[in-house]
Amino acid sequence: MVARESISIQNGEGNIGYDAQLNNTSERNVRQYVDLDLFFSKRNSDKDISRVTDIQAVKRSVRNLVLLNPYEKPFHPEIAGGVRALLFELMSPFTAAQLTKKIEDVINNFEPRARLVAVRANPDYDRNSYEVSIEFYVVNTPTELVDMTVMLERLR
Repeated sequence: MVARESISIQNGEGNIGYDAQLNNTSERNVRQYVDLDLFFSKRNSDKDISRVTDIQAVKRSVRNLVLLNPYEKPFHPEIAGGVRALLFELMSPFTAAQLTKKIEDVINNFEPRARLVAVRANPDYDRNSYEVSIEFYVVNTPTELVDMTVMLERLR
């Protein structure tokens, strides 16, 4: 059982309404995405690993999928962004298009919580890196567009 608090929306004249998501006690209608915080930060209340929820959970999952290399996920070598191999290619618009396609494929295939809108890879020739902008909607909250930017650069 999840404890929920009731929040009412007020103005100077009194109550206007209630926050429907917080007041809804039905578990059938409410879907909240919860993941572990992979930075392993602790909660102050009970010193346990904190959780990330909803949009933050999906954003971290998308980032992890993009940065995942083949054979890094045990027993699932097919789950990988595969962008590391493209970072060592010559920087060109063709390589940026390949990078965009790989990121689109991995998000569409392995993240069902995200509905992808656009992926753009902009090469930065001076820094030898790509600025990748990913726009998507979280399935649970389809009215809020999430814009996430990841810098991809080779280290060696």
